Amino acid sequence: MKDRKLYEEAVELLKSLIETPSFSKEEDKTGDLIAQFLAKHNVEAHRSLNNVWAFNRHYNAAKPTLLLNSHHDTVKPNPGWTRDPFAATLEDGKLFGLGSNDAGGCLVSLIVTFLYFYEREDLAYNLLLAATAEEEISGRNGIEYILPQLGHLEAAIVGEPTEMHLAVAEKGLLVLDCVAKGKAGHAAREEGLNAIYEALPDIEWFRNFRFPEESEHLGPVKMSVTMVQAGTQHNVVPDNCRFTVDVRLTDKYSMEQVLEVIRQHVKAEVKPRSMRLKPSSIPMEHPLVQSGLRLGRQSYGSPTTSDQALLPVPSLKMGPGFSGRSHMADEYIYLYEIEEGINLYIKLLEQVM
Repeated sequence: MKDRKLYEEAVELLKSLIETPSFSKEEDKTGDLIAQFLAKHNVEAHRSLNNVWAFNRHYNAAKPTLLLNSHHDTVKPNPGWTRDPFAATLEDGKLFGLGSNDAGGCLVSLIVTFLYFYEREDLAYNLLLAATAEEEISGRNGIEYILPQLGHLEAAIVGEPTEMHLAVAEKGLLVLDCVAKGKAGHAAREEGLNAIYEALPDIEWFRNFRFPEESEHLGPVKMSVTMVQAGTQHNVVPDNCRFTVDVRLTDKYSMEQVLEVIRQHVKAEVKPRSMRLKPSSIPMEHPLVQSGLRLGRQSYGSPTTSDQALLPVPSLKMGPGFSGRSHMADEYIYLYEIEEGINLYIKLLEQVM
């Protein structure tokens, strides 16, 4: 690779991150590690809560800024682990450990890519590295918390395991709490208004309705009723039926548009839990996408949600590792994936810089 030392440092940093628990909201110690690593390379880093970020040495306010972002929090290990999740174990070219694939490999690859360009004076973009917290819980104290401190951003690369292919669009998430109203009564008599029966037409509508426009990369908007709760005992007609709807949005509709259509068609009271996790995309003609295509990478739409949803600029999700290994027991990443990731990140940026 272009700089073997960078690859070796990336692997050692990843091992340290694996061995340091960093559950969402508890990432202070991995934040320390990242800040110390940057300081060792004479990079002036900024810190707010558990977020760490830095600009390239020759930052120029007249140039557009490209964000390189990934997260250092992890989920908690599931019961299926057969290894110590906090032991960075290397076997047959695989580095095992919690967060190795999601998203430690991406994060360390972006960090050393940033270092590769850090001293350059001839860059077309400023580079901004941000290692952020609370991604796994879509928390408010991660990338969203520090955005006001980062200045104007032109675009972003979000490090998530995509096998270094180009996720040019990502579905948004809208969770709806719905309440169908009825009137309580005794089940033995013809009285009351059964809220379950009132909810059934709405549930059937969510099951069958199709939004007319489909996204090129993400397909249709998908709505799924995932929870239903009603009743207090067998002989009482329920006066409320509560149900939850999971809506996966595409770049064809805004959250406001989808919510308006839903409210026009259902009788139940509909309340969104949040309007934060928006669908995201980047134009195919964007220089980052075109650079990736020239490198032989494939473009696709991602069904999973990441910090892309919180970024108000065009963003490309791209990183080493395989999404199917995320959150699994005995999580791992191949060392060659990290090396390939660093090489491709550097080549991608060199073509636009």
